[in-house]
Amino acid sequence: MSAATTRSRTPDRLCAEAVDLARTAAEEAAAPGVVGDHEGLVSEGDRVVTHYFGCTELGYRGWRWAVTVARASRAKVVTIDEAVLLPGPDAVLAPEWVPWSERLRPGDMGPGDLLPTDAEDLRLEPGWSGEDEPPPNAAVSHEMADLVEAEDAEITAGPPADLPLAPPRGSIAAVADELGLRRPRVLSRYGLHIAADRWEEAFGPKTPMAQAAPAPCVSCGFLTPIGGSLGQAFGVCANEFSPADGRVVSLSYGCGGHSEAAVMPKAPQPPAPVIDETRIDPFPLRAETGPAGPAAEEAVSAEPGHS
Repeated sequence: MSAATTRSRTPDRLCAEAVDLARTAAEEAAAPGVVGDHEGLVSEGDRVVTHYFGCTELGYRGWRWAVTVARASRAKVVTIDEAVLLPGPDAVLAPEWVPWSERLRPGDMGPGDLLPTDAEDLRLEPGWSGEDEPPPNAAVSHEMADLVEAEDAEITAGPPADLPLAPPRGSIAAVADELGLRRPRVLSRYGLHIAADRWEEAFGPKTPMAQAAPAPCVSCGFLTPIGGSLGQAFGVCANEFSPADGRVVSLSYGCGGHSEAAVMPKAPQPPAPVIDETRIDPFPLRAETGPAGPAAEEAVSAEPGHS
């Protein structure tokens, strides 16, 4: 038989009447003056009743003091079982605890904050792999590593593996360090996919800005390409007037700041004037009288009708 069927529905009379006893127990457990009015009772079982009192303490709105009283079979003395502060139906409760790794959101980090990454973070994968066994004469083979370690034993205090900040010579880490691959881990395919989804959601073709854009970013002169596989779908906006300036944008994104959206026309060149008013035409101050001298007189006397 379950506990629900054995619990008495009718409160015990003596336990139900022990309101003053329950209030005294609540006032002893609480600070003075924070126990409010009696808010009812609940039968917890045979001769077991819980009295509820309001809590007037600041910061505990909707909470109630619960005092459970009981009496033994055939006994007339009611005793206190416990007195606790419990949240009511309308109580203000703290949110459910969530680990920091699930609470953290983009933009939460500030200056000086450090964000550790899990060793098994699915967004990362090893920058180099040692699964393939190298040839015996390779620089990363075990045989070559042993030879290098034996040569360095005479000039170093210990084997290279014990030296700080230097991986063992002849190891995969040493070769990777020598080639400039100093990152122990790089983005995995999963890390690339979730980054691409996040960037496309913020600056992708489905955003309202891109829907109203005159052209996509792939044809914009302000788009700065990026390397790697992400460069096939994303770039960096370099237009200071664009809402995506300095952000990674999808090649299908677009905005009103497209370099070819509204090209400023050149100043029109006026046609050549019919009357050139920019030049100066010289005019003589006196009218010319004709040729002078004896030759001119002879020419005039030789004209017909001249006497």
